[in-house]
Formats: sequence, structure tokens, C-alpha cells
Amino acid sequence: MAHQTGYDDDEFPWDREGVTLNTKYPYVCHAEMNAILNYRGSKKDLENAKLYVDLFPCNECAKIIIQSGIKEVIYLSDKYANSENNIASRRLFDKCGITYKKIDLETEKKIEIELK
Repeated sequence: MAHQTGYDDDEFPWDREGVTLNTKYPYVCHAEMNAILNYRGSKKDLENAKLYVDLFPCNECAKIIIQSGIKEVIYLSDKYANSENNIASRRLFDKCGITYKKIDLETEKKIEIELK
């Protein structure tokens, strides 16, 4: 599938294991990076914003979140909590004043979005 960046996803590997250059990891970006980089509004719109994500962000995404001005991350799962990447993410967020919390779908079933 061709994207606006001009390359076809099918020309790159999608394996999860093996020699790094033959896996998907050097070629894809995570959803957080994709959303922030492709946002077409003013960067000011992201300042003090909340970001809702499925997985707790990796350290690379954490750096982009911090630089974008987002101040809160709400996540559904932290299944890689003990990985070095996620430990680094929490350190970065803590030092930079980014708050984060796991959403509890048992008690928190309503998400409101206010557009200004």
C-alpha cells in the first residue's frame, strides 16, 4: 500500500524476528510518532494535551511526546512495563513532568473529548 511518503509497505519486511534489517523494526514508526508527525494543526494545539494510547509508549515515542508539549498519557496496557525501553519512558516522563495513568475499563467507561 503506497502512502503519502511515496513508498510501498509491501517492499519492506514485516518479520518480528531475525536479522534486524530483515525485520519490520527499522522501517516502521509507532502510532504515537505517526500521529504527532502527521498532525496538521498548530504545534500549540498539542501543548498540555492528553494522549490516549493502547500500549504504554516506548522510550523513542516518549521523547517525541515530551517535545510535542503533550502533558498527560492515558494508556490501556503496560505489558512491557519491565522492559528497559519502558523503564526509560517512565524516567523521561517523571523528569519532564508528564503524567501517565492506566485507564481502568471496569470503572472508567466514559471518555469525554472537549474540542476548543
